[in-house]
Amino acid sequence: MATAKIQRIVARQQEKYTSPFTFECSSYSALDPGRTNFNHNRISEGQFYEAHQQLRVIASRYAKSENWDAAIDLLYGGALALLKAGQGGSGGDLAIFLVDVMGKSGKDVSGGQKSTLTEWGRRTLEKQDVEGRLTGAPRVRFVTEMISWSSRVGEYPLGDPELHHVAGSSFAEEFEPYDAERHLALGTKDSPEQLAKCEYEWYIQDEPNTAALYAARAIFPYLLVGNLRSANKAHLIFTSRLNSSNRSVSVQEVSSKSSDIRVYPILPLLNFLGLLLLATQRGSSDLYKQLAKHYAPHVKEVGVWDDALAQIGEMYFGIRIPRQGNPLFDMMGSMMGFGGGSPKPKPKKVDVPPPPAADLD
Repeated sequence: MATAKIQRIVARQQEKYTSPFTFECSSYSALDPGRTNFNHNRISEGQFYEAHQQLRVIASRYAKSENWDAAIDLLYGGALALLKAGQGGSGGDLAIFLVDVMGKSGKDVSGGQKSTLTEWGRRTLEKQDVEGRLTGAPRVRFVTEMISWSSRVGEYPLGDPELHHVAGSSFAEEFEPYDAERHLALGTKDSPEQLAKCEYEWYIQDEPNTAALYAARAIFPYLLVGNLRSANKAHLIFTSRLNSSNRSVSVQEVSSKSSDIRVYPILPLLNFLGLLLLATQRGSSDLYKQLAKHYAPHVKEVGVWDDALAQIGEMYFGIRIPRQGNPLFDMMGSMMGFGGGSPKPKPKKVDVPPPPAADLD
């Protein structure tokens, strides 16, 4: 039997090697106690290639016999052991193999497998365990494979929010804002805080009057995925840090019966973002159009917000984005009698419950 043969191989390794370097398994360990305490003398002696290859062979045999839990547990511990020994390439390879085995097992993302990946990600992607961290190209590939797996077997087509949060938080800690944005925008309710803090740290390296450019990077992604709550949270956290850390930026608190807003006399675009969120909550297209007209000169100076604002206008206020026709399609349509013009997709509108009316003057 294949399983019996694997057991004999592992037993021989246990008899041959003794070392304080123990093999760590996930909290969902499927290995028996003997394997859980499998000693990695080869790793401690610097025989990294041999250890890497043997772990791959044993895990492959487990997978071939469809002993998925044992294969996953072996790869989990082997990847950690190699990373702690400073072998990022080998550890990363086993981590990617771990995700591959999870995919082949056919289990969905809602069970213990996601917990295993979340736990492994937190232990190897975050700064708290510097010696055993996954970095560089192996980290990027592992994150890509992890999210791809969750999108295939889970309920979220763009990937599981918890896994996005773990990945995005690690990129934010490493101050890699572009990667952090891509993942935190699709994360959990805790993600806006991480993203807003990352954008603020980026902002303080720039000129004081550029605050709105970085605040928008934390706000627009959430609005564009229909997550108004997180957009508001990101705005609140960014402006709170601005108020407490940058005393040179003056702020005025303006209150009405239904809302409070911070006004920055020297930062008109930051005011625009706050009012945009307020208008989005109310879903008034007239209010949005007035706001866009009033701040048009300032928005034009930025030059990169137009597409995002057009999408927001369509999603929240039902303002259709003008789309150019396809000349060939128009000609064929008129010739064949089914009408010209390019087919226009129905705009996706985000329904926001209307709040009580309030005086905005």
